[in-house]
Amino acid sequence: MKISHPKIGIRPVIDGRRGGIRESLEEMTRDLAERVARLYRENLHYADGTPVECVVADTIGGVAEAAAAAAKFRDNRVGAVVSVTPCWCYGAETIDMDPLMPKAIWGFNGTERPGAVYLASALAGHNQKGLPAFGIYGRDVQDLSDRTIPADVSEKLLRFGRAAVALMQMRGRSYLSIGSVSMGIAGSMPDPAFFQEYLGMRSEAVDCSEIERRIELGIYDKEEFRRAMAWVEKHCKPREGRDWNPEHLVYPRKQKDAVWEYVVKMTLIFRDLMHGNEQLARMGFEEEALGHDALAGGFQGQRQWTDFRPDGDFSEAILNSSFDWNGVREPIPFATENDTLNGVSMLWMHLLTNRAQLFADVRTYWSPEAVARVTGRRLSGRAAGGMIHLINSGSCTLDATGAMRDAAGNPVMKPHWEISQQEAEACLEATTWFPASREYMRGGGFSSQFLTRGEMPVTMFRLNLVKGLGPVVQIAEGWAVNVDPEIFDIINKRTDRTWPTTWFVPRTTGQGAFADVYEVMNRWGANHAAISYGHVGADLVTLASMLRIPVAMHNLSRETLFRPSAWSAFGTDPENSDFRACRLYGPIYG
Repeated sequence: MKISHPKIGIRPVIDGRRGGIRESLEEMTRDLAERVARLYRENLHYADGTPVECVVADTIGGVAEAAAAAAKFRDNRVGAVVSVTPCWCYGAETIDMDPLMPKAIWGFNGTERPGAVYLASALAGHNQKGLPAFGIYGRDVQDLSDRTIPADVSEKLLRFGRAAVALMQMRGRSYLSIGSVSMGIAGSMPDPAFFQEYLGMRSEAVDCSEIERRIELGIYDKEEFRRAMAWVEKHCKPREGRDWNPEHLVYPRKQKDAVWEYVVKMTLIFRDLMHGNEQLARMGFEEEALGHDALAGGFQGQRQWTDFRPDGDFSEAILNSSFDWNGVREPIPFATENDTLNGVSMLWMHLLTNRAQLFADVRTYWSPEAVARVTGRRLSGRAAGGMIHLINSGSCTLDATGAMRDAAGNPVMKPHWEISQQEAEACLEATTWFPASREYMRGGGFSSQFLTRGEMPVTMFRLNLVKGLGPVVQIAEGWAVNVDPEIFDIINKRTDRTWPTTWFVPRTTGQGAFADVYEVMNRWGANHAAISYGHVGADLVTLASMLRIPVAMHNLSRETLFRPSAWSAFGTDPENSDFRACRLYGPIYG
């Protein structure tokens, strides 16, 4: 079945006066719109890897043509619009009036025609009507005959485009909770109103007993299960680590083999619950074949399930990775302990970057002094001022091993369509599967264990809900770093040696929440975080502003912040104005 993706609408806006003015501008205005559409098609992708689609409207010189463009966009699943113009146009008569549609306007900076004047007029109209829009105005004057998009304009167009494509892909989809609240973790208490009003998503749920029902009744693809087990026998079981459990809790080999089969079946069932599976319909299970149309999900696991059944570590790690027994494919954002807020955090960054996301506990701040005391060695390089130990048993994508390489040989995490089978196998080779600690996970299981290779640029991100304030986000750009192997070995033995480790060092500023590494850890809003490859904080800020969610903590420069023009009317401090604007406008779907 062909997927119908939401599209970006391009609105060429023109001076509507006939008899010379409009006619002289038609070609340039249309060309401007086509250039923006080409920029998006060549640089942006949907999560499945398909290039972003654009719909270019006919030129808009007045109200009737604006209405015609809106109708064309409705018929073609347009979910965000960019208006472009090289000239003066009739402001409020030509703007897009759909309150659910993210909007941007590029006013061409040229002296021959006043495109910048229209930009200012149209943005004022948007603000007066309560329809926030992003303004794009190039720093340098261009000649009217210049057919290039300047770098600063391109950067803002792409930032708006990435955020808009992420927003459009969330709208109308679902988050699936498998189970309920895990160990009292507030983030795993799904808030249906948040999903509906801020993200335009459903909050779906099934009980964990559905896993057992499907296994007992054989509601999974048997042929795929055989293929999956052959893959596990080749890539995972040979890399099974030492069993560190006390002797009386060590499973015999036969029981471990049974656990492997069980966790593979769980993985198939989790995916089928989210996405559906046509094969189930051919087996006579039409309802189960449909799934829940889930874009992201999470599994409760602890404690009621893991007290007697295998944990979700293997399933979570594989779903979040860009490959499995079917080959390289799009990763599935899937949260440990059904921390829905961290699941959404992973989803945002997955849709912005098209990459797999790392789920981790923000576990321990290691000061230079503590490292020296415990290991007898000193931190150096980026880690000299201390580091944060990111570690968790479950949803740590195998992409985060750093086993993939860019052209220069640096460790990297790639969009799935750029990953080779050899790179996927390198990630598997870098991973050890340790039997789970049965003092915690009484039903057993297998945890992925690796050490993330530095130096990779990464962004740590978290969405939190605060009573009386609503949703807020935190952003910390930094690096996954290398440390002395002896330091890792000693610290790893002090914690859970069966879990994956990422050493994270945020970029510090000497002030506030980023005064030093300790303050970042001290002010983080929850025990979990989502971590993405690359410095993508500016894109997160833009997406958050589209969704009217303020940013409570970040280490970005002012120059990179790109929010709707109305935000500047709420004060001179960009963080305070962000909170005031988001409170006034409220959730986009609320």
